[in-house]
Amino acid sequence: MTIPGPPDLDLLRSFVATADAGSLTRGAERLRLAQPTVSLQIKRLEAQLGRRLFDRGPRHLALTAAGEMLLGYARRILSLSDEVQARLNEAEVEGSVRLGTPEDFATTHLAGVLARFAEGYPRVALEVTTDLTLNLLERFRSGEFDLVLIKREPAGPVAGTRVWRESLVWAAARDDWFGRDGPLPLVVSPHPCVYRRRAMQALDAAGRGWRVAYTSTSLAGAQAAVRAGLGLAVLPRDMVPPDLAVLDQAQGAPDLRATEVALMTAEPLARPAARLAEHVIRSLERSRTGAEPGGQRQND
Repeated sequence: MTIPGPPDLDLLRSFVATADAGSLTRGAERLRLAQPTVSLQIKRLEAQLGRRLFDRGPRHLALTAAGEMLLGYARRILSLSDEVQARLNEAEVEGSVRLGTPEDFATTHLAGVLARFAEGYPRVALEVTTDLTLNLLERFRSGEFDLVLIKREPAGPVAGTRVWRESLVWAAARDDWFGRDGPLPLVVSPHPCVYRRRAMQALDAAGRGWRVAYTSTSLAGAQAAVRAGLGLAVLPRDMVPPDLAVLDQAQGAPDLRATEVALMTAEPLARPAARLAEHVIRSLERSRTGAEPGGQRQND
């Protein structure tokens, strides 16, 4: 019996990206590779291991038992490899990176990610700016940022690599809003905003009237307005503070479809910015899926 050697890191990277994305196309987008290249790498990995890693159908891609077992170990191998590479290269990488991000996402998910990058690359200066997605996009297109994180509709017209999927919920200080007569008061961000649009579309589809009661440009401002009872808001589930209620179908709330956060990169991309882009994608993927062997998606 021939014992297979250790798998190539590039093959493992394609396997993990495809498994986490749920499709070859999405996996290739995350790696910035052509879809046939990723498909070939996975076939090479399966041949090397002598195991089938995916069950493939016309509209689905699912891990086999061997694939599920490999996934957790593959993440750990890649994580250790990336850590070693960062340590070896940290002295060589220097410069500055201009990153734009929505304020609420930066507050909730990005602080630790950026702190770990700063520790690994002490000669790289980070310039982080928070703003609304519309403003971030305009400033990115005018050359003000190297990288920008933006909120978007799933598979929408805006380019970029999906790094996060946000499950949306109705947040309120009271649980009887949908049982009251009259238009529902909404706490929203300025137009255009994907959460604002999602709230209005859901209420229109349910035949329920609404009115804009309060407009805020910040997560803290929206939470304060909801807490004061001025209205209800659509927020990502993990951005609802514990003192606010999450309303669902039991309280008459209509369903809300998820949204995405995507990373856009300037061209050409300098080495420090490329390192940060890789770090952000990898870190958020770990946070979203978990990094233990056999770990399941937590936010998808």
